[in-house]
Amino acid sequence: MPNTAKIMPPTTNETRAAFHGQRVLAAWLETHPGIQSVQISDGRNPSSSVELPGTALRLLVDILGKIAEGNAVQVVPVRAEMTTQEAADLLNVSRPHLVKLLEEGSLPFHKVGKHRRVHVADVMAFKRKRELDSEQAMIELERQAQELNMGYE
Repeated sequence: MPNTAKIMPPTTNETRAAFHGQRVLAAWLETHPGIQSVQISDGRNPSSSVELPGTALRLLVDILGKIAEGNAVQVVPVRAEMTTQEAADLLNVSRPHLVKLLEEGSLPFHKVGKHRRVHVADVMAFKRKRELDSEQAMIELERQAQELNMGYE
């Protein structure tokens, strides 16, 4: 289960390294798909080599891209489950409001004993849809303001 309390945004040095690493790794993977041998070094000690699947390296490219943008990142398995409090925290709503969303069918859930559980993938899909709906509403408000000559251009 995700633990959002300990996630810290990347430092400036980390965003720079992530930006460079993403570009180099993405370019490499364009012509070298599949399992790759990766060397890890701190510049002072002997390096270690490890084989990684291409799927993991492509995911790493995505993660590095988010870090390069200054975002904190946490990887969660798609089938992972969350408590209602964890889901509420992720959506930035109260737990009672989340329970209302669950009970009205806006977000799927199942029960483990008497406790509700939601899949992380479902919460993330709900969050993306909510963000898209919000963007569309802002675009519509902007259009209306321009039609009414309210000084928004």
